[in-house]
Amino acid sequence: MSTTATRLNPFVLMLDPEAVISAMETSATLRGIRSRICRPLDKPLIPKIFDTDAREFDAVIEAEDFMDSGSELYCEAQPALAAVH
Repeated sequence: MSTTATRLNPFVLMLDPEAVISAMETSATLRGIRSRICRPLDKPLIPKIFDTDAREFDAVIEAEDFMDSGSELYCEAQPALAAVH
């Protein structure tokens, strides 16, 4: 394998991380890139909502009994599935 193919093969580069780091440190192209520090996780992007209507609605929904799914009727219509359920 030629040295150019070896240098560009990412799997070979994973075996020699020191060579990659030294190449990055001496790269004029990488030094020329302008950079800035972005910290998007410092503050939450989703605002906290204190909505009493939403809380009341959630409380009503959670207090309700579960609805009948009608699985018994389905099993009667499909007798072959009764053994499975």
